[in-house]
Amino acid sequence: SRVPKLDCRIAAFGTVDELNSHIGLALAADAPAELNEVLARVQNELFDLGADFSVPFGVADRLRISGAQIDALERDCDRFNAELPELKSFVLPGGSELAARLHVARAVCRRAERDALEAAEAVDLNPTALVYLNRLSDLLFILARTASAGEEPLWKPGTSS
Repeated sequence: SRVPKLDCRIAAFGTVDELNSHIGLALAADAPAELNEVLARVQNELFDLGADFSVPFGVADRLRISGAQIDALERDCDRFNAELPELKSFVLPGGSELAARLHVARAVCRRAERDALEAAEAVDLNPTALVYLNRLSDLLFILARTASAGEEPLWKPGTSS
């Protein structure tokens, strides 16, 4: 059924769409093939997520985000994180152009998660889809670090005082 444009579900859809667009921008930056493969899959999964959010969770026979998709995100996190040095400080968004685009996507993903959690207060949403957004923000952080190739800018507390 039709809902008003200001409905919290519409806000969540819009933020997921914005996230997907930022991932598209990251794909347009000269990314390595293994990152492109993951990002292209995520773009398709975000359309699945939009379809999932468009119908309350109690309605049967609809496209839903699944535990298998979360498992894939977690495997990607483990695979890319294994190649990274241990973090000893907070990472500043930036580094390379690709890393900066992925950091923006990560921040938008976190907003999408907050918007989806707010929508879940009003309508029954697939709880697995909410977990998906949480894991995706973790993956986008790891991919941004990967894109910096060890040259990520780190926070230096108190350097501006």
